[in-house]
Amino acid sequence: MPKGRRPGGKGKGSAPRPKSGNDPDAFMRELIERMDACDTAERLNDEVMMPFALALEKVCGARGYVMNIYGETSNIVFTGSTDDAEAIYQIVEAYMDDQADED
Repeated sequence: MPKGRRPGGKGKGSAPRPKSGNDPDAFMRELIERMDACDTAERLNDEVMMPFALALEKVCGARGYVMNIYGETSNIVFTGSTDDAEAIYQIVEAYMDDQADED
């Protein structure tokens, strides 16, 4: 196999490589373009956010950890178990409630 290639990289059923390649800034711009093309919150959720979240879940699950996303602007937390995820969720919810009460 040629150096730098992974098995299944070009075969049937493999995911198409994004235009951005390995450039994080280009990937970010591509995501922004896809998001901007969505004219409703429902379309943004269906076409960008859910596929992105499902991809994160799949990758996290394959590595044995749990992901939680929270916050007004967003916070992503990766944990080692669902028990940890629940405890972190409760802490974040209590914090967010306290912040809302102060406003």
